[in-house]
Amino acid sequence: MKERIDESELVLNERGAIYHLDLLPHEIAETIITVGDPNRVADVSKHFDSIRHKASHREFVTHTGMLNNKHLTVMSTGMGAGCIDIFMNELDALVNIDFATRQQKSELSSLQIIRLGTSGSVSEEVEIDSILISETSIGMDGLLDFYAHENSIHETVYLEAFSSYIKPKFSAVRPYIASAGEELIKKFEGHYIKGTTLTAVGFYAPQGRQLRLQPEFSNFIKTIHQFRHKHFRITNLEMETACIYGMGKLLGHECLSVNAILANRINHTFSSNPKKIIEKMIEEALEIVTA
Repeated sequence: MKERIDESELVLNERGAIYHLDLLPHEIAETIITVGDPNRVADVSKHFDSIRHKASHREFVTHTGMLNNKHLTVMSTGMGAGCIDIFMNELDALVNIDFATRQQKSELSSLQIIRLGTSGSVSEEVEIDSILISETSIGMDGLLDFYAHENSIHETVYLEAFSSYIKPKFSAVRPYIASAGEELIKKFEGHYIKGTTLTAVGFYAPQGRQLRLQPEFSNFIKTIHQFRHKHFRITNLEMETACIYGMGKLLGHECLSVNAILANRINHTFSSNPKKIIEKMIEEALEIVTA
């Protein structure tokens, strides 16, 4: 007999919906578009032909509807590893746990999860106002340390090279690595450049920024920029991609991160019109997804 999940582990609200997302299984589609900013959900769903469900709880805003005869959900995740941990676990629970019996379903479902986010380049070649898809992502956020996981042999080669390179400078950080879903990469790769995204645990010192507090690790951007292992290098930096890829891989979901490059940390430049490139990314991604 399958193990029952306790009330303290699988938390449901008064209407029986998953606690943080405030959603029931029939209120989402099999294709999920994620954005970090709750206000950006409407920027995506305004392109839908129709919207049949809306929900909002904390940073998690959800619109589910139809576009070009395809059932889509757009959801905000909030920023960073903590939000992604909640989002990915509860999203998976909606399709793979029976809320009535509190047991894992006999047949598991796989979602397509497509992040439409913003990012900063750490390469002269990845210019501001470009769009990049993350073929692979390295996490320095620590999230997967709390889950049992193993990397594939192919990925481990790159992880070992990066870990050896970074250890003398950032000895307290234990990176992990995860890749995008193969089918989604094939669907998007003819449209955008591909890269390797580094996921940081925060926005300021964890990404080499300094306001009043002195970062523990000096020359962070230069260090990341200079890493090479054959053709493998870091192209951009943000706060969610590795978390989504790592959790998605463990849970059996197909994931892809699409990044609007707003900043170039090497050239110290920032987009003069970030809304324009974000809107371009949204429109093009929706066209690709529904083609």
